[in-house]
Amino acid sequence: MKMAVCRKMMTGDRKAAIVLAVVAVIYLSFSYRIPAFALAVMDADALPIGLGWLLLVLAVLLFFFGKDSPRTSAAPVTRKDWCIIGAVVGFTLLYVLLLEWVGYVLVTVPFLIGVTGLLGYRRWVVNTAVAVGFTGVTYYLFNYLLNIYLPQGPLPF
Repeated sequence: MKMAVCRKMMTGDRKAAIVLAVVAVIYLSFSYRIPAFALAVMDADALPIGLGWLLLVLAVLLFFFGKDSPRTSAAPVTRKDWCIIGAVVGFTLLYVLLLEWVGYVLVTVPFLIGVTGLLGYRRWVVNTAVAVGFTGVTYYLFNYLLNIYLPQGPLPF
């Protein structure tokens, strides 16, 4: 009887929260091992540590404020869904392989446009504007404000 009560309390959201919390703790343990630099305005460990703590906080929130009832009807994953997942993973691997050679700006814009298109966003003008804007802002922030140089590829800036 007691085991049945525990199973009812362990919803899908709570299981996911536990997995995310474990991942966050492991991620934080590795993030705190990143060496500090004496002359850096912001150390290289600041972003990973912040993201790790954010993941841990969100996992705790999911555990306590997620759905109370177990999910009874989940839509089955179709062949088309698996194809989309595979294509996104393929795009991501291609992005990682080309990033150093082609450069951040020239790889990130088509990557974002392609992945958002794969995921069903068909407003190409908006997708392109967001991809170019996001890429430009992040490139500027990292290269000129944080002095963390992203791969520039053939571009002169």
